[in-house]
Amino acid sequence: MSTKTVSLKIEAYERLRAARRYPAESFSEVVLRAKWPEDTTTGRELLASYRAGRPHFSDEELDRLEALAGQQIPPEDKWAER
Repeated sequence: MSTKTVSLKIEAYERLRAARRYPAESFSEVVLRAKWPEDTTTGRELLASYRAGRPHFSDEELDRLEALAGQQIPPEDKWAER
């Protein structure tokens, strides 16, 4: 198995360390457990949509955003167990 060395801010390291299920769990295992959204929109795609005059969000998405904005809750934690 090949490896790659990465640098992290101390805060990121601490979050990664805290996300381990057991002391011997590797950081690689923790990262591989993380949930990463597959359907993200890039800035380029959003700009192209804006320039084309297409709607950026569906009514359902806008309703959800408005409801979340009123709740003042933190964003979803990708490292949290589900």
